[in-house]
Amino acid sequence: SRSDDFTVVMETVTAWAWGPLSFLTFLAFLRHHPARYILQLIVSLGQLYGDILYFATEARAGWTHSDPRPFYFWGYFVGLNGIWLLVPGLLLLDSCHQLTTAQRGHDRPRHKAH
Repeated sequence: SRSDDFTVVMETVTAWAWGPLSFLTFLAFLRHHPARYILQLIVSLGQLYGDILYFATEARAGWTHSDPRPFYFWGYFVGLNGIWLLVPGLLLLDSCHQLTTAQRGHDRPRHKAH
């Protein structure tokens, strides 16, 4: 079925791209590499995109793959999966803040010493 193909493709991208890129981001933060916030932005945006596609695909299918009981649907499906929207969303905002602050500092006119 289409949803199974979609899941396989998304999980393949997660395993082969987002997993290693997440590890590279972790190393960049440990080493205070200048690209660390760019990597954080890319990984967070990719994670958010995948999560939105996950929820949208399930919604389009009429929530047929989730347990209809309220506790499981809201607690497990929405709540626990929602963490994967919240954390990358916060990291995306952090990346934007850090990169904006760095750019603002770079754009400030420098006073020449005479």
